[in-house]
Amino acid sequence: MATPQARGVIFIHSAPRALCPHLEWAAGRALGRAVNFDWDDQPVLSGSRRAEFYWEGPAGTGAALATAIRGWEHLRFEVSEDPTPRSDGGRWMHTPSLGIHYAQTDAAGNVVIGEDRLRYAMEIGAGDAFELQRELNVALGSAWDEELEPFRHAGDNAAVVWLHKVG
Repeated sequence: MATPQARGVIFIHSAPRALCPHLEWAAGRALGRAVNFDWDDQPVLSGSRRAEFYWEGPAGTGAALATAIRGWEHLRFEVSEDPTPRSDGGRWMHTPSLGIHYAQTDAAGNVVIGEDRLRYAMEIGAGDAFELQRELNVALGSAWDEELEPFRHAGDNAAVVWLHKVG
């Protein structure tokens, strides 16, 4: 049986300018063909660049892409892989401070938390609602989402507003 074809997106949210050609090379190697990203300045982080690249390949290519581009300092990225009729979708998020996070996704792009992970969270929570909430936030990748959100909005050419907690 042939491997199903998948598709997805690489979002480079911020990368130092000098790293950009290396990211293209690494992604191209994972895809088996040369790629060129359309780079733009990342207004949230001076001196960094951002890019989006839509890809197609065999199921599992998202994991190969995330593996190929992880490990560089100062790099923030997301890789998504849409589900196919025979494979789950996925989302890989990376930040310099948090490292990499993987989550399975459904057809609408929602994070799917498996039964074993839910049981683990309930066991660790052991009746403590705050601990259960913390574990579920880890499973959902909430910390990664929070850190990447300003970079995502900057990619939409939206004005970035920094809000600071007071008190």
